[in-house]
Amino acid sequence: MTAGTGEQRERGFDHGEVEPRWQRAWEDADVFRIADDETDPSYVLAMFPYTSGNLHMGHVRNYTITDAFARFERMRGESVLHPMGWDSFGLPAENAAEERDTNPHDWTMSCIETMKEQMKAMGFGYDWEREVTTCEPEYYRWNQWLFQRFREAGLVDRRAEEINWCPSCETVLADEQVEGEDEVCWRCETPVESRELDQWVFTITDYADELIEALDDLDGWPANVREMQRNWIGRQEGDSVKFELTTGDSVEIFTTRLDTIHGATFFSLAPGHEVAQRLAEDDEEVAEYIQAAEHADEDDLDETSGVFTGEYATNPATGEEIPVYVADYVLEDVGTGALYAVPAHDERDHAFATAHDVPIEQVVEPAPDAEVDPEDVDVQEAAYPEDGILVNSGEFDGLESAEARERFVEEFDGEHRIEFRLRDWLISRQRYWGTPIPMVECDDCGFVPVPADDLPVELPEFVHTTGNPLDAAEDWKHVDCPDCGAPAVRETDTMDTFVDSSWYFLRYVSPDLADAPFDAERATDWMPVDQYVGGIEHAVMHLLYARFFTKVLDDLDFLDGVREPFENLTNQGMVLLEGTKMSKSKGNVVSPQRIVDEYGADTARFFMMSAAQPEKDFDWTEEGVRGAHNFLQNVYTLAEEYADGSIQTSDESGGVAEYVAREVDATAATATTEFEEFRFNHALQAVRDLVSLLRQYREHTDPAEATFERGLTVTATLLAPVAPHVAEEVWALLDCDGLVAEADWPTAEKPADYDVERRLIENTREDVRDIVDVAGIDDPERVEVAVAPTWKHEVLAIAREADGNVVPTVMQNEDLQRHGEAAADYAKELAGQGHLDDQLSPEGELAALERARWLIEREFDADVAILAAEDAPDDLVGTAKPGRPAIHIE
Repeated sequence: MTAGTGEQRERGFDHGEVEPRWQRAWEDADVFRIADDETDPSYVLAMFPYTSGNLHMGHVRNYTITDAFARFERMRGESVLHPMGWDSFGLPAENAAEERDTNPHDWTMSCIETMKEQMKAMGFGYDWEREVTTCEPEYYRWNQWLFQRFREAGLVDRRAEEINWCPSCETVLADEQVEGEDEVCWRCETPVESRELDQWVFTITDYADELIEALDDLDGWPANVREMQRNWIGRQEGDSVKFELTTGDSVEIFTTRLDTIHGATFFSLAPGHEVAQRLAEDDEEVAEYIQAAEHADEDDLDETSGVFTGEYATNPATGEEIPVYVADYVLEDVGTGALYAVPAHDERDHAFATAHDVPIEQVVEPAPDAEVDPEDVDVQEAAYPEDGILVNSGEFDGLESAEARERFVEEFDGEHRIEFRLRDWLISRQRYWGTPIPMVECDDCGFVPVPADDLPVELPEFVHTTGNPLDAAEDWKHVDCPDCGAPAVRETDTMDTFVDSSWYFLRYVSPDLADAPFDAERATDWMPVDQYVGGIEHAVMHLLYARFFTKVLDDLDFLDGVREPFENLTNQGMVLLEGTKMSKSKGNVVSPQRIVDEYGADTARFFMMSAAQPEKDFDWTEEGVRGAHNFLQNVYTLAEEYADGSIQTSDESGGVAEYVAREVDATAATATTEFEEFRFNHALQAVRDLVSLLRQYREHTDPAEATFERGLTVTATLLAPVAPHVAEEVWALLDCDGLVAEADWPTAEKPADYDVERRLIENTREDVRDIVDVAGIDDPERVEVAVAPTWKHEVLAIAREADGNVVPTVMQNEDLQRHGEAAADYAKELAGQGHLDDQLSPEGELAALERARWLIEREFDADVAILAAEDAPDDLVGTAKPGRPAIHIE
């Protein structure tokens, strides 16, 4: 294009006008809609939000990540499923309704309306026709239907359970919802109490083995998440034996170190163990200890605390009676809640024994091939917890630990088995705003399932009351028994809201299906989710439950061979403010809406994606936001100046144009790789560098029209996933066809030897800067750059293949011998360097430097000569090396 004329005006775009316009254009063109008959689309999904009322920065980051990746995949020709829905049941909505004298449904729907508008304002590209809302009967009827199918498969039970009770929320918590060593509610941080209630459970422990073993195959998951699940499931292989107590009880213990049984000198019960509880009824000291242990804060816990019960246990290995303690270092939910203690070979047992003056008897010593000398082991001072050779174990002395464990199982009437820390999933909640459990209790028939034709069991009108609101819904809960017709009562518990999120990703496949939770054939084809993004806090709740549900659904033939829900998982980092997590309670939050109003959605998206890789935390700064905004304005302005003819162009095809064209290709190739690897910040840095280069190009000379325009179009396509509105504006300014959201992703590859060439150019420019700085040259007039002679490249080639014997190998070459001492000295230099990088040929270096000559001319405002070795003065070329040209500055 040629320079135009006309009035000068302020350049740049108005995000308040631009962004809504392109959002309407995408919607009108159904850009993000995916047809039901697509085959195996790329399934990109962010964890759907709880309907709190407003998006926060964590939401914006999460959804920008998946939106950018979904747009990238779509531009690469993939069919993409990128849906959104609402995790809309839960206690916060119930509490909000109580506070505002409204009902949870109306409150939740108003929150959804607000959040949906905010999502659209951010430019997130969802197929809204697939929207799901878990609090709607059309969704939760399938929670109830699946509950019935799980029950038929033997995966649902109702039993009296020692449960975690939150007195503030007035409801049961699953083990996974009790946080920290001080055991507080995951939602309100109130200390959790223990109660016994009849509860509905999913028997997730039936799948414990597969849940832990399949973790090894989840290569696309972060290692720390897999380890968290592995530890939570807590598979331990060990042995159980029984100890007879003087109370008359036969108490089973589980241990992984049965080889140490001869060294047991005391027996311990967890405060919650049934025998300990029974002893407390008649022993005031035991009762006081148990009460103190149950209410102890984290800071008050003492692993050496305990109380002697006055009872004894008989060690089946020795026949000796050993004292029975209640001690809070024994955990009720690990093993059986009871253990025999061997202070010589367990550190916690040793600490307890030392504090309570209990004997310590060694029964294992280091094996002959152990690094520790048996003479250096003093179990009175510290436990020796390793395997070894049995001692002080009667006829079994001399056995290795592993062999002893096998022998002792039979010897002491034990059982070899596998124990899990994982407990069955308590799904009963004594709250209103959740899925009603579809069961009816009849005096004659017991618990009877609500027939499938009568589903959903819908929630009654909200009742403002304390305790469980459904208990107060008299008309709703009194019904006839589905089996015998007699008066009966509905189950008034609702389901844990994690049930909702354990299969929602399957409902997106067929959200309007009326006769099944999802289309089984389509779900089998479209699953698993290819890329899932969400917070690390869901590692042992949502992510574990979703894996469980998927395996069950496959076993029940609702899926065909889909065993895992999410192939690749990314846990996004936090958005910080001055190094601290944003929090309303701390008053250090940044409103996404303010950023959109002031700078535009693209600015927020671009800054977030530029600041760090998705899994890393980063600090939100106004400076960074302004920098992102200015960059996007500069991109638009550059395209606008080109489009309106303000930039004079030429037909140049070589030299500078060739250099820029190669950089355009390299940028496209780099960005593609970085997008694939979820390193969006690296991709965007490459785009920044390209835009800077294009600006330098137009300032240095009249750019080649074809090269410059291609640079701008590639910039638009590379920006489209992250800053889609600005990218559409640039695309339109360049008069490109259609929408950039539907354009083809650039398929360029890096030019041959590009990385080597880039290193050569950067090193050369840096060397020029160093010489100018060190020599104090204020105004250089001429810069001469001479590449190394061919023989030095030959020496380098030989050195790379010489396997350490560099100098003799080089000097055996007749052609190099004529360079005498110079060749030998260079060979010695290379021999001392160790690793030798690839370098271009002399001709390659000459061509690369000639293409980049304009950058040196522009930076130093000097004439630049690129010289072949034969054209350069001897004293100059003598210092040149492959990859490090000689430089002379006047």
